[in-house]
Amino acid sequence: IDFKGVNMVINYDLPTSAVEYIHRIGRTGRAGHTGKAVTFFTEDDKPLLRSIASVIQRAGCPVPDYIKHLPKLQSKQKKKFIKKPLTRESICTTPQCFLKKARRKMKATTEKVKEKKKGKEDKNDSKLQTVSES
Repeated sequence: IDFKGVNMVINYDLPTSAVEYIHRIGRTGRAGHTGKAVTFFTEDDKPLLRSIASVIQRAGCPVPDYIKHLPKLQSKQKKKFIKKPLTRESICTTPQCFLKKARRKMKATTEKVKEKKKGKEDKNDSKLQTVSES
């Protein structure tokens, strides 16, 4: 898929391989256009950084020295990361006040539904009693 006009890509999780990295950031450089790519990473991602940094360096972009000197990843480790990427805790960017408001609303709705069901059950019970009395 080609998305026209993409001039920036933000990777919130580090791609597991250099090929995947190139694929992701390539969205910014279609048809001779230039763009920017920002990638966030954690301490756990460090083993994957060196291969991606070498791709960045070959493209002529600056790479910090500490990344260049990270140990190379062995092929067994690479395969492991590709098969089973790092699992991360979910991140919630919704402000707490909105979450609390939504919980209150959900609770109120649930209580109304319970009341309606109880009202219907009571009504059905009274009908059954009048039929059995006849």
